[in-house]
Amino acid sequence: MPIHPALILAAALAASGPAAAGDVTTLRLSSPDLAEQRPLAAAQVYAGFGCHGGNRSPALAWSAGPAGTQSYALTVYDPDAPTGSGWWHWVVVNLPAETRTLPAGAGSADGAALPAGARQLVTDFGAPGYGGACPPAGAPAHRYQFTVYALDSVLELPANATPALAGFMIHAHALASARITAVYGR
Repeated sequence: MPIHPALILAAALAASGPAAAGDVTTLRLSSPDLAEQRPLAAAQVYAGFGCHGGNRSPALAWSAGPAGTQSYALTVYDPDAPTGSGWWHWVVVNLPAETRTLPAGAGSADGAALPAGARQLVTDFGAPGYGGACPPAGAPAHRYQFTVYALDSVLELPANATPALAGFMIHAHALASARITAVYGR
């Protein structure tokens, strides 16, 4: 007797746990500085490696996460970087559960504009803080995924945690997520 495709999908969602099957509609991300599939402004472009921008993180705001949210994490990731593993532009963990906004420039290396308890990890630029877009010259526009995650805990990460380790822990504890994907090419 053949199994109905809807039963296969339901079983897969149930087996994948709350992070994959969670209620992603309960979290919304917005920004006055970003728009879905629209080019990043010069303010969000890196200052270095041949790029000439403001290297300033955008202002971000999000709705409250689902019940059980203990903290938030924020990542900015370029899946199109020619590295074989993408490029991490910003990773912030342990944003307090009551946090709903970050001002423009919150991603400065010193993290002074981040709420108490939040922690920026070293990015693929080799330092903590926001590193703006800087795709290779002449390459097609890259996608920059700004994602906020509602987490069921405060993450305990070693001092030298990499973005990949943080990503693993974020996905293991995600209750919901929301994303804006901006683009940039030069």
